[in-house]
Amino acid sequence: MNCPICSKWQDDPDQRVVELKHTLVSLNRDQFFAGYCFVYTRNHVTELFHLSEQVRNGVMAEVTAVAQALHSVFSPDKINYELLGNMAPHMHWHIVPRRSKDPLWPRPQWSEPHQEVVLKPEEYRERAALIKAQLKNILG
Repeated sequence: MNCPICSKWQDDPDQRVVELKHTLVSLNRDQFFAGYCFVYTRNHVTELFHLSEQVRNGVMAEVTAVAQALHSVFSPDKINYELLGNMAPHMHWHIVPRRSKDPLWPRPQWSEPHQEVVLKPEEYRERAALIKAQLKNILG
């Protein structure tokens, strides 16, 4: 299987945030929306109903904790959550901190093209460390 989400953790080491019980968390390469993260299941699965209730609840608790951490670190006006999987059929959420002053507000983040913001490797690592530290506070 050639799944870009299954290999994301290995392919993008500078963008890694944290390994949680049910999910992995990575920064999106494009940081136009500061803090934009992916939360993806450790195992290749495509649908929520493929998970047991216990695992599904655990996954959703981790998605929620990541959103809370992003809110604490970046102070956005709103957090956007996207779970599509049409292009990459592996369960993954786009967790996107949004500001009412961003040029695409209030439209979805991919409603029109924008100039990508690509950070230096050390900037990804610094941003990831801030999010990871906040997640540790939230999850204990």
